Amino acid sequence: MSVRKIVIAGTGSGVGKTTLTIGLMAALSGKGRRVQGFKCGPDYIDPTYHTAVTGRISRNLDSYMLAHDTVKEIYNRGSRDADISVIEGVMGFYDGKNPKSNEGSTAEISVLLEAPVLLVVNCQSMARSAAAIVKGFQVLEPRARIVGVIANRCGSEGHFRIVRDAVEQECGIPVLGYLLRTNDIQMPERHLGLVPSIERGELQPFFDRLSALISATIDVERIWDLAVSPPVSLPPQAEDAGLFGRRPGAAEDAVTIAIARDAAFNFYYQENIELLEAYGASCVFFSPLAGEPLPEGAHGLYIGGGFPEEFADRLSADEPVKQSIRRAIEGGLPTLAECGGFMYLTEAIENTAGETYSMLGVIPGIVRMQPKLAALGYRDVTGTAGNFVLGPDDRAKGHEFHYSTYHPHPGTAAAYAYETKGMRGIKQEGYRNGRGNLVAGFTHLHFASEPVLAQRWVAACRNYKRQHKGE
Repeated sequence: MSVRKIVIAGTGSGVGKTTLTIGLMAALSGKGRRVQGFKCGPDYIDPTYHTAVTGRISRNLDSYMLAHDTVKEIYNRGSRDADISVIEGVMGFYDGKNPKSNEGSTAEISVLLEAPVLLVVNCQSMARSAAAIVKGFQVLEPRARIVGVIANRCGSEGHFRIVRDAVEQECGIPVLGYLLRTNDIQMPERHLGLVPSIERGELQPFFDRLSALISATIDVERIWDLAVSPPVSLPPQAEDAGLFGRRPGAAEDAVTIAIARDAAFNFYYQENIELLEAYGASCVFFSPLAGEPLPEGAHGLYIGGGFPEEFADRLSADEPVKQSIRRAIEGGLPTLAECGGFMYLTEAIENTAGETYSMLGVIPGIVRMQPKLAALGYRDVTGTAGNFVLGPDDRAKGHEFHYSTYHPHPGTAAAYAYETKGMRGIKQEGYRNGRGNLVAGFTHLHFASEPVLAQRWVAACRNYKRQHKGE
């Protein structure tokens, strides 16, 4: 038995992985094949494009935040009934949590899943040297199976042929095609990376152009053939238990968790939602940006990350929506807010031009945007006393990536939500309220790193439901 899966890896960030990945997905989908997208690492934005082009929810595979068997389970769940899985890498092939190992890298994911690798090389201003680069990537981790190369940013077809001949002679693997550096396809970017697909409107013409571009100079059918690989196996106990399977009795005491999802708030790991559902939550979505108030009958609220600063004027002006959320949180609604959601719940967002927009005011203090990065990287997260989802004896993993900073009122003692550990040491982060029903912070948590988080949240929602029965 075999399956088809392929990792799209790069020699570094910015070499064209996303363009190739989306174009390949579009080309394969155009041939009637069911394509499942995955993204290595913690990124939220690239998967929105995968989902838009394939029609299937793309999922993150992160071997630092998650146990290896959990990564395998996510892969197996996502790829079920797909014809091929296309797995987009993160940064360079060997870049991850630790410069001395493959931990958290695309290379580690490829080995873990026994997935063939297509290496994207920026060939601008080089010829035979491209072979040296590919050779280095081959020998650093012998267990990684690089099966082909894409030559990106070639000056001409002749330039491509020189690169192809050198790589194929010295490395013994095929160069499956190329992209010119003069192509007119550009992925729109902003300070956190690509503009999410949810903001791009009608994307099909864009996908069609990418598909045509890829198909013209890259051997898509050869990639299809090279993607044949072993199925991903799990230990019997992991296969039987299933981290995301519905828990016994969950349906008998179901609760509803409202999730804000629109162009301002759209950073969610699919597995976070599925874990909440496994423990008995019914998740419903609403759009604060579209003027939708908190859904009636909600027993919990999840406001994820995104770009509230890009829509601060509209969010600020919609008092009925703000009031519906404010009133519910002040009434005890169990609420988790991450990054953009955290910003939305403060008193105001101040942009880089010094303009201030009032927000909900549930969290004392304001958030200021700045032109330089405020935080980036993985976080090992410990909760605090009074944190209703993650206590001081719990350990979870997450990620931070933001250009904003939180400023509580001077002289006010902050009640922190988390203690986080990253490359720059340990810090206190976020906010929790005195009533004990609100946890907020810049850290994006992956619930599958500590499933008790989802379990406790659903339990808090059940308690809230009992207390407000009949209202």
